[in-house]
Amino acid sequence: MDASQYKDYVLVLLFVKYISDKYAEQRNPPVVIPKGGSFADMISLKGNKDIGEGINKILSKLAEANGLKDVIDAVDFNNEDKLGKGKEMQDRLSDLVAIFENPELEFGKNRAEGDDLLGDAYEYLMKHFAVDSGKSKGQFYTPAEVSRIIAKVIGANKSTGMMQTVYDPTCGSGSLLLKIAAETPKGISIYGQEKESFNANIAILNMWLHGNSAAVIKKGNTLTSPEFIYNGSLKTFDYVIANPPFSDKKWRTGFDPEHDQYDRFTGFGIPPKKNGDYAFLLHIVRSLKSTGKGAVILPHGVLFRGHVEGKIRKNIIQRGYIKGIVGLPANLFYGTGIPACIIVLDKEGAESRKGIFMIDASKGFIKDGSKNRLREQDIKKIVDVFNGQTEIPKYSRFILYKEIQKHEYNLNLPRYIDTQETEDLQDIEAHLKGGIPNADIDALNNYWKVCPALKGKLFVAFKRRGYSKLAIKPENIKKTILSHPEYEAFRKTKLKIFTSWKSKTLSVLKNISTKDHPKAIIASIADDLLVAFAGTSLIDKYDIYQHLMTYWGETMQDDAYILTTEGWKAGNVAMRLQKESKGKKKDIAGLPGLEGRLIPVSLIINTYFSAELSRLDGLNADIEQVEAQMNELKDKHGGEEGLLSEVIENDKVVKGAIQKRIKEIKKDADYADELKVLEQYAALFEKQADVKNKIKEAEKDLEKKVLIKYPKLTLKEIKILVVERKWMSALESAIQNEVDRRSQILTGRIKELTERYETTLPELTNSVDELAAKVHGHLNKMGVKI
Repeated sequence: MDASQYKDYVLVLLFVKYISDKYAEQRNPPVVIPKGGSFADMISLKGNKDIGEGINKILSKLAEANGLKDVIDAVDFNNEDKLGKGKEMQDRLSDLVAIFENPELEFGKNRAEGDDLLGDAYEYLMKHFAVDSGKSKGQFYTPAEVSRIIAKVIGANKSTGMMQTVYDPTCGSGSLLLKIAAETPKGISIYGQEKESFNANIAILNMWLHGNSAAVIKKGNTLTSPEFIYNGSLKTFDYVIANPPFSDKKWRTGFDPEHDQYDRFTGFGIPPKKNGDYAFLLHIVRSLKSTGKGAVILPHGVLFRGHVEGKIRKNIIQRGYIKGIVGLPANLFYGTGIPACIIVLDKEGAESRKGIFMIDASKGFIKDGSKNRLREQDIKKIVDVFNGQTEIPKYSRFILYKEIQKHEYNLNLPRYIDTQETEDLQDIEAHLKGGIPNADIDALNNYWKVCPALKGKLFVAFKRRGYSKLAIKPENIKKTILSHPEYEAFRKTKLKIFTSWKSKTLSVLKNISTKDHPKAIIASIADDLLVAFAGTSLIDKYDIYQHLMTYWGETMQDDAYILTTEGWKAGNVAMRLQKESKGKKKDIAGLPGLEGRLIPVSLIINTYFSAELSRLDGLNADIEQVEAQMNELKDKHGGEEGLLSEVIENDKVVKGAIQKRIKEIKKDADYADELKVLEQYAALFEKQADVKNKIKEAEKDLEKKVLIKYPKLTLKEIKILVVERKWMSALESAIQNEVDRRSQILTGRIKELTERYETTLPELTNSVDELAAKVHGHLNKMGVKI
């Protein structure tokens, strides 16, 4: 099936499996699991010829018991067109149920209540369904990174409780609403409307899975038939957020905006027939309370398109409703590659607002397959800069209304923020007469501020004013930079900052308990790292932050979940060794068949059994040496007439054939040379076998010692191994590499400038003339006339 089809079945089964595991045995659960309406009932249908009809009945009972009619039972598990007929359907659905029956999908074991593992898994599936479903299917999912930005820039964390409300008029699967809810420690009441029926059903299930079963999700077209009405007018909310369909050409279908009973366009203007961007924006404006805050994702065109949209934009700006604009990278959203922006709205204090805060974050992203994706450092920087209203050259500015008015209310970001990099200009005079332009050297001023004497060590004056030349050999540039006292001092200072943060953070990490939540842990230590590296020269604190967040995502996060759900259990669960299952990756540098769950086998070996590891390394080196000698003999004597030709099959020397050949020629003096080579090779075979046996014995001995050591680890040892030797060692290495990258950048630029102007144009011309003369001379000697 296409992803857009199979998601219907997978997500419903995921929902049923989760609530069955989580609530089947609970008293007074928030979800009712009726008799004959659980996942266990689905298991009993495996292999049944009426399995499709049976699953439909189970879903119907579950839906009826929980007010989810036409939501979870909207998917037909007895559809022969999609699932096949007879035995085909029977096998397909039986296999599908069996997948969800896997013991590793036991959701009842999820004890990390503050961190919704299942909700995260669900969101992961939604993302990949959006990718796999192809063009236009991105309508049901907003990238989590963008949702997180919106939640933080509208101040959702200031929500005072369930009396406050959030609304999404185009809620899709509900991911944007849920990110807002996740930012509200005291909770918030959720409302959403979605045009596509199935997407609305997905949103309802998503709310339940995230513990927001009281959320109100309505089905229908928000523009033609808004469902949230109060006293004949649009209901207003404290927060309104949306990712509406971009430039909807059919927004007027079934709807006459000239006679809109909710006055959404009065005082602003009616959007053009073929573009609904401002229709959704104006609906949001009307849905905000007088102190309401909102954000909407729209294509960049809304910032600068003219005619009627220009008039609407002017009217919105003059009312002071737009607090800020965040320009996002292109190719970020599913279903479209065009760049988009976040328009942040705030009615509170609109009348006294003096301008609009703008951020151009279009260059901060990483490639992720066919799409672009915001990194953790990009998200954090946008949020910090917006909330702090911090102006950064080429990134952010507060634009006064008088400047906006001067540009006729055009909000196109490049008019206000110049993000263009300085062009690397070629110096014609330097190409003609030599020397490195001082202007190019001065452009590296950030380095010279930190290392002023280093500049004089690298460059000396050239014979012409305004130009310099390299004072050392090009191959010594990197060595000169790294060994210079000023650069060494810079490096030590940065590493000292990390060491200081590390000292403070060690106690936090070593005291992780089952009362902690991983997301709170990383937020706290990551913020501390940003503060520690704030204002440091040459190093961007957000680059440092990214290293921590990357390692968190790859390793620390999984470890933290183990520790917050199971605790530090000395020599027991947290250190459990698992035999390697088929297809599972071996522990790097560890033992075949063993894998440390929290503490890698390689770390145990390097810490406690370095002597044994050295012996193994020595034996492996011996094997390599023996095999090298064997290859050397084979290369020398393995040809068709070679001394080993009789014992080679399929390009391999056969051990049994060697012994047989030795017996045949042993007493014949005519074959003395061949016999000598065969005996040499036979001896190498014996030595190879002997060393391999020693390796096996050494590995078994080491494995035994490791198995004995794990349960004997003390709590203190475990914390040192995990926090200091595993986590902090990896982070320290990453930070060192980031600091050292500065020297690589400087080295690369100096080499580039040196090579660019090393040979002047006259020298090149003379060289060409000399080579041409040589060629002509050779041709004349050969009798070739040209």
